Amino acid sequence: MNLTSSVDSKAATRFPSVSFATRRKFFLFAMALPAVAYVIALGVFPLVKGIWYSLYEYNLLKPARTHFVGIDNYINLLADADFRGAIANTVIFTVFSVAIELVFGFVIALALWRDDRFNRVCLTLILVPVTITPLVVGLIFKGLLLADYGMVGYYLAQWGITDPRGLFATPSTALATLIFIDVWEWTPLVALILLAGLKALPGDLLEAAAVDGATAWRTFRSITLPLMLPAVMLALTLRTIDAFRVFDSVFVTTGGGPGNSTNTLMVYAVKEGLSFFNIGKASAISNIALLCVAIIAACFIFMIRHFDKKANGR
Repeated sequence: MNLTSSVDSKAATRFPSVSFATRRKFFLFAMALPAVAYVIALGVFPLVKGIWYSLYEYNLLKPARTHFVGIDNYINLLADADFRGAIANTVIFTVFSVAIELVFGFVIALALWRDDRFNRVCLTLILVPVTITPLVVGLIFKGLLLADYGMVGYYLAQWGITDPRGLFATPSTALATLIFIDVWEWTPLVALILLAGLKALPGDLLEAAAVDGATAWRTFRSITLPLMLPAVMLALTLRTIDAFRVFDSVFVTTGGGPGNSTNTLMVYAVKEGLSFFNIGKASAISNIALLCVAIIAACFIFMIRHFDKKANGR
């Protein structure tokens, strides 16, 4: 009798009424249990707690006045001008930053499509911004663009190119500057996703188009772009969700100002929760932002599946 059969016989003797399939399921459940507990502790529980808080008038400075208000926090937000301004700023930031990143990312991906040493080196270099956290990126650009001591902002203000107060201190340029920072950081990621999609294109179709005398624009419009739609939708999904919940770079550069010109949903929620200690209202804002992100993700996932089926002829 070999070692394997000996172990199986011992296990069968120890657990005579438990089948191997049942023991295997129990083992897999035991291995997955820590991950499930982690998700519940750090994901599900805070979500449920946030929904619960949003149904109460709850301020940490006035705990004795805590009482159940139902959906009044959500209803009151609809009449809140600051909340509507935060939604508008978030939508403007998301639409412009993602659109610019998609265009620039596609151009970079097409430029790096050819697989040679120079393009591989360039791809490595342009991915450097992605490796930096948004908080650090915000601090870097704040140090560069401040009008009083910024390495770039000081000269821009002195030469009259920008407002003397700086790009971050002017409502007309603050949001645009934040969009520029986001584009600088995340365009390489979009380019990498689109480049992966380009490299997955069937070469025989492109060669057949070249043999038939199709121009580069005709090939791109009729073959490359339709087959790239799943990759484009993936890049749009990831960046739209991430841009909609932007917080780090805005918080460390403008803090939502000047005034409320760069106040986004997440920044507004943090202000209400950590500055004014209005936990009920902050939870309601966060839940609305989460609902918007879930709707955006569901729409994009549906479109990705649709284009993927269309590309595969199903």
